[in-house]
Amino acid sequence: MTFKELQLIDPILRALDEEGYTQPTPIQEKSIPSLLKRKDLLGCAQTGTGKTAAFAIPILQHIYNDHNRDKGFRKIKSLIITPTRELAIQIEESFTKYGKYTGIKNTVVFGGVKQGAQTEALRRGVDVLIATPGRLLDLMNQGFISLKNVEYFVLDEADRMLDMGFIHDIKKVIAKLPAKRQSLFFSATMPLDIVQLSHKILGGNPEKVTIKPEQTTAEKVEQAIYFVSKRNKPKLLSHILKTENYESTLVFSRTKYGADKIVKFLKRAGIIAEAIHGNKSQGARQRALTNFKSGETKVLIATDIAARGIDVKELSLVINFDLPNIAETYVHRIGRTGRADSSGIALSFCDVDEKPYLRDIQKLIKQRISIIDDHPFLKDAEEELSKKPAQQQKERRHPRQKHRHGEGNSNNNWRRKQKGSSAPKQRRSR
Repeated sequence: MTFKELQLIDPILRALDEEGYTQPTPIQEKSIPSLLKRKDLLGCAQTGTGKTAAFAIPILQHIYNDHNRDKGFRKIKSLIITPTRELAIQIEESFTKYGKYTGIKNTVVFGGVKQGAQTEALRRGVDVLIATPGRLLDLMNQGFISLKNVEYFVLDEADRMLDMGFIHDIKKVIAKLPAKRQSLFFSATMPLDIVQLSHKILGGNPEKVTIKPEQTTAEKVEQAIYFVSKRNKPKLLSHILKTENYESTLVFSRTKYGADKIVKFLKRAGIIAEAIHGNKSQGARQRALTNFKSGETKVLIATDIAARGIDVKELSLVINFDLPNIAETYVHRIGRTGRADSSGIALSFCDVDEKPYLRDIQKLIKQRISIIDDHPFLKDAEEELSKKPAQQQKERRHPRQKHRHGEGNSNNNWRRKQKGSSAPKQRRSR
C-alpha cells in the first residue's frame, strides 16, 4: 500500500513525498483510515514505527478541510499532550514537515523556559498545539489558552503520562475539553491497568490497533549482559567506550544524580559525554541532544523520562548502566537502537542486587540474554556474590531451579574466562 491509496489530500502527499515517504508503516496503514473517519483510537506500537505520523496526518487533513470553510482567527482545533519537552519539540517538527503546504499553523509549549515567545505565538493564533502538562495548565490558568474549540485530542506516550504522576493534570485538561471530540491514545507500551484507565478517559468504545508486540524489539536487538559490581560499573563503561568503536552510545542511568556522576567519571577518563535529565535547563538539554544527533558528542547519558523523544537514526549502542526495576522499561530502552526495521546492540550492567530485575526482563522478552564473561571486572563481581547470604548461595547451586525463573544456568559463565575482545561478537549465549 502507498500513501496515495489512503486518500490523503495533495498538499500532504506532496510534503510526504519530499520527506521520502512512499509506503505507510503498519501502524500508519491501520490507524489513518479509522482516524480519517473521525473514530477514537487506542494505538500501541513499538518505538520507531511511525506513531507520530499516524495521528498527525489525519489531524492535518481534517483541519485543512475545515480551515477552507473557516477564514477567521485561528483557534486551537487540535491538542497533543506529551510527557517531555524533547518529545513535544519532536512532534511539533513533524507537524511542520507534514503540514508545510497546508497553511496550518502549529506551536509547542513546555516548561523550563520563559513563556514570552510561547504566549506571543498563541496570541497570533494556532491550529495545532503540542504541550507538556505543566506549562499547558499554567497558560490555561493565565488565560492564554482556551480548549473550547478543540476537536482532535491526542495523548502521546499514554503509558508514561498516566503511570508517572501525570494523571491528575490530565484529568484537569480533560475537564476543559469539549465532550464532542476525537480522542487518540498512542503509546509504545500499554499495560492492562493503563488500558483500563485510558478507556475511562477515552469513553465509549475506541478502536484498537496493536502492531508488533514489544518482544519483537528485543528479538532484533543484539543483547548482552555484564555481571559487574556496582563500584566497577563506571570503570567497565569507560573500558567499553575506549576499546570498542561505536559511532553513538546512549547510556541509561536510573537517577539524575547518577547521570551527572557518570559524566564526571568519563570526563576524568578523557571521554566526552553529556547528560540529559529533568534537572537540566531546557537550553542545556537541547544543546546536549543537538550535539548528540549531529555526532559532535558521541556519548549521551539519560534518564528514562528525558530519553522520551530521543530519535537518533542509526544509533549504534544502548547501554543500561543501571538495570530498570520495571521490565517494560528495558524493552523501551533497547528500542532506541532497534528502530523500526533496523537492528541494534544493547549492553547491560548487572550487579548482584539487580539480578531479580534481570529475571523479570528475561521472562518478559521470553529469551535469555547472552553473558559476557571475559571482561576485566568479573572477579570482583564474583567476590561480591560470595558475600551474599547463604540462601542466595543455595539458589546459585541449583541452576535448574533458576532456569525455571528465566535466568538460565549462567554460573559457569561467571567462572569461564575467554581471551579476546569484550564486544558482543565474542559473547556466548547460554
